[in-house]
Order: sequence, then C-alpha cells, then structure tokens
Amino acid sequence: MEIAEFKLLVQDRLGESAVLSIDENATPKALIVAANQIKDICAYLRDNDQSYFDMLSCLTAIDNGPEANTMEVVYNLYSIPLEQSLMLKTFIPRDNPELETVCDIWKTANWHEREAFDLFGVKFSGHPDMRRILMPADWVGYPMRKDYIEPEEYRGMKTIREEGDPS
Repeated sequence: MEIAEFKLLVQDRLGESAVLSIDENATPKALIVAANQIKDICAYLRDNDQSYFDMLSCLTAIDNGPEANTMEVVYNLYSIPLEQSLMLKTFIPRDNPELETVCDIWKTANWHEREAFDLFGVKFSGHPDMRRILMPADWVGYPMRKDYIEPEEYRGMKTIREEGDPS
C-alpha cells in the first residue's frame, strides 16, 4: 500500500483533519497526523485488515529546539503478515509535550514511551509506569533536548569530562 492510500484509509475513517500532510522527505515517507487523534489513528491502523500494523517497531522523539518550540514524536509501524511499514509523525508543543499512550495498543510502546519521556520529557498520559528508564530517578532535565545543560556533578561525581581525562 502506498503512502497516499494510507492517508485516504485514515481520513475515510477518522476525518480529513486526522492527517495533516505527507512528509515526502522522510524515509520511509510519513503521514503527519493530528496529535489529539494519535491514539485513534494507531488503533485503527492496527485493527484494519488493509493495514494490520501488528507491531510498533520504534517510537522516538525529536526536539526541534526552542526557536521552533515544537517536538515531534515518530511512530514506526510494521505489519508482519502484510510485510508493509508506515511512519507516523505528530507535532506537540515543546513547553507541554504530552500525548496519549499507545501502550494498550502495542506493549512495546511501554519502554519506547519511557525512553522518550526520560530523554526528551515527552509525557504519555495513561502510561502504566511513566518513570525514567535510562537516567537515575533523581536526574534533573532531559539530556536529548537541544537546550539541555549537563550538570557538572551528580551525587559528588564529575559528569563532564575534560579532554584527555579517561575517568
């Protein structure tokens, strides 16, 4: 199925406002979808016989920086029986990066969403265990944000290495 066909499939069921555009430059091409409909779109694409995306292979975030004041969340879907893939992207405000969880659609979303939260600060409402997964629980900030400033120390240990320092 081609990207334009996925667009029509989603729009026929969830309305034209569900798909904002197609990102022709993404690899693979991506549907840009409405953030407030992401959960319905994902559930529909999993349950529809023509798409049957039974696997969320990756979910990640992109910080577009303070100037753009947006973040992107990218969902890579794959259908094992139909051997087809689809990328969904949605944009959220950087100062309130929150989306509905898709953990109840794909169990793999659990750790992917925790990672996006831990590194970018994206919160997923309804997530069963929204806590850090890579950084210590008391770490301050989100290391993958473009304006992140690494603390010089954590619990009395240096976190910033100087050139030539092997520690």
